[in-house]
Amino acid sequence: MGSNRVAQIGFPIAVVAVIAMLVIPLPAPILDVMLTCNIALGVLLVLASMNVRRALDLSAFPSILLVATLFRLALNVSSTRLILLHAHAGAVIASFGSFVVGGSVVVGLVIFMILAVIQFVVITNGATRVAEVGARFTLDAMPGKQMAIDADLNAGIITEEDAKRRRQEIAAEADFYGAMDGASKFVKGDAIAAVIITMINLIGGLIVGVVQKGMSVTEAIQTYSLLTVGEGLVSMIPALLVSISSGLIVTRAAGDGDLGTDVVRQFARQHQAIKVGGVAMCVMALVPGLPKAPFLLIGAGSWFLGRKLEREAARISVIGDLEPEAVESPDSPESLARDMRVEPLELELAFDLVDLVDPSNGGDLLERVRALRRKLALELGIVIPTVRTRDNLDLPASTYVIKVHGVELGRGEAPNGCVLVIADDLDTFPGRAVTEPVFGLPAKWVPVELRTQAEHRGATVVDRASMVTTHLAEIARRHAGNLLSRQDVKALVDLVKQTDPAVVDELNGANITLAEVQRVLQDLLEDRVAIRDLVRILEAIGERGRVSRDPEQLLEAVRAAIGPAISGAHAVDGRLSVITIDPLTEQGMLGALVAGSDGSFLGIEPEAAEALGQLVLHEVTRAEQTGISPVLVCSTQLRPALARLVRSVSPNLAVLSYAEIGPQLNIETVGTVNLGNTANV
Repeated sequence: MGSNRVAQIGFPIAVVAVIAMLVIPLPAPILDVMLTCNIALGVLLVLASMNVRRALDLSAFPSILLVATLFRLALNVSSTRLILLHAHAGAVIASFGSFVVGGSVVVGLVIFMILAVIQFVVITNGATRVAEVGARFTLDAMPGKQMAIDADLNAGIITEEDAKRRRQEIAAEADFYGAMDGASKFVKGDAIAAVIITMINLIGGLIVGVVQKGMSVTEAIQTYSLLTVGEGLVSMIPALLVSISSGLIVTRAAGDGDLGTDVVRQFARQHQAIKVGGVAMCVMALVPGLPKAPFLLIGAGSWFLGRKLEREAARISVIGDLEPEAVESPDSPESLARDMRVEPLELELAFDLVDLVDPSNGGDLLERVRALRRKLALELGIVIPTVRTRDNLDLPASTYVIKVHGVELGRGEAPNGCVLVIADDLDTFPGRAVTEPVFGLPAKWVPVELRTQAEHRGATVVDRASMVTTHLAEIARRHAGNLLSRQDVKALVDLVKQTDPAVVDELNGANITLAEVQRVLQDLLEDRVAIRDLVRILEAIGERGRVSRDPEQLLEAVRAAIGPAISGAHAVDGRLSVITIDPLTEQGMLGALVAGSDGSFLGIEPEAAEALGQLVLHEVTRAEQTGISPVLVCSTQLRPALARLVRSVSPNLAVLSYAEIGPQLNIETVGTVNLGNTANV
């Protein structure tokens, strides 16, 4: 039987046995074993709560707390039954009543009450308050944490699996602190019950001894009261241990190690405070009437310990500052060559935005950018170049610039101490109104202190690093074709050669060059088409390349080969919303096609081209107002030229040919472009 099966069966049986102990008498030897187990359980919980790195590592603690409390109360009932019936409750209780308190009822009662006060007034009340505050703050912070996860997911910092795991952790954290808020009442009730049970046992023992057993009052007190005090101490000690473990759990902040490691490591950094404390203890030894030896001993020990920790910290700092090799001169040819090189993708930051890339200040922009490259690789099928991030003192404050091959293609702001709020009721938020640079939405930079308030009101809140990362991602998507270098194409082709060598051999047999493959891939990326299915893309290029080497024909052959995937990416629930071209208008445009060195284009009058673009834009806007994202469809011959014309008025509109529409889709026509008079075409 596996350990999981034993746990599934054994734990419920143990809980039922604890409940049975409330009514079934236990022999004294078994009671001794149970009392010892109770003390061991308290020690185990204290040690476990000190060794966890975060509270969720012991998420079953609230349930354990309930079972431990019930177990202790059942032992109270069993020991009370034995004391009152037989004036004997085993060796453990007798030992605590005679040896621990020296056989004195008064001393035992005083110690018992002190332990009760420590548990109830100090530990339990504090743990209960911390649990209440933790539960409230955890629930209040849930919306903000959920939105932070969504922002990281959209920025490509985390994967879907990471987002799911983090959402589950947030839910588990809320459940844990909510359960601890209620479970802490068990500990408080247990402390009160222990005092009441002890008082009842004292009175009950006196009545049983005097009335039923015929003992004198002194003899009854000596017999029953001493056993009652011993029983109270046996129960109070594990109860105190459980209270301590409860306080440790709810006050535990997440760390890299267990509690002991964190405490030692953090106090080791306070070597100056330890030295000053040692000097203060030595000074107190000079106060008349105080014993000098203890203060001098502790003071000297603290000073020497602080001195040792200070030397160790200085040694680690020196080692960290040592450089393994000489720094390259900034005037060396290698350094100058690197500075002269135009990077494919650059991110320049103003002087006050450097904190975004400084890990010591919590900056994680570089990590986000690295994660973004992985996300775009899975989305587009290419690995975008390494983003060169550097500061630019010529930029205005709070400004960042995104460049592609040295050309500025994006600029935005990310002021310190602010978050970007996007909402319908922006006028109710203080701050500077701006236009969000990625999607052109109205927004405001508001103080970061108002973030929680904005999230509770349903606004979309974006931090500075997420804003920069999202803007960078959009620029990379729009200009992915320009970022695909010849070397990148060679690397992609080499990867295909490892898995499908016949495809590459066919390319070579058709004398297709890397430049021609690069042109097709760049055109696909320009149309926002992913090139992940590189095998089929190269197959289509090789097959068409035996007939024609024209780049436009190669592109259309590839689009037809992967057409179902292209059209499927724009469908919603198997339905593709399309805008068509009136047959007469399309026939006129086909007659106006002109072949050029960079591809075909429409040889029509500028007024007709403008009118056509406005008609397309009108149909797209009308469809988007109803919540639909349409595509424009036309014949295969017309698609390249029409796509070039439409891109200038509606960059995000996909232009598909009829050959690209997959048979698995249901077509819904949401608009038709009709110039009316085709004489001008």
